Amino acid sequence: MPFCIIRNDITKVTADAIVTTANPQARIGGGTESAIYQAAGADALLAERRKLGDIPVGQAAATSAFGLRAKYIIHTVGPVWQGGIHGEEAALRSCYE
Repeated sequence: MPFCIIRNDITKVTADAIVTTANPQARIGGGTESAIYQAAGADALLAERRKLGDIPVGQAAATSAFGLRAKYIIHTVGPVWQGGIHGEEAALRSCYE
């Protein structure tokens, strides 16, 4: 299966899944995450995201994409940079594994 990177408005991409940064707790953040929630249908997406509970840093979880053209949304929680001496590199790598 080919892997393709598309440069576009992520809320308008037709794909099996889109990946977005996420808060560890089920709440709508800013930027891209906010745009995804609004385009997908914030109430339905937030309700499904709440069912997953907290997502640990370095982990990912998937939900339906609701009103988007993608089938799924992969929510991944990256580390907060603290100078690189608190395991940030390993946590970020874990997001991709």
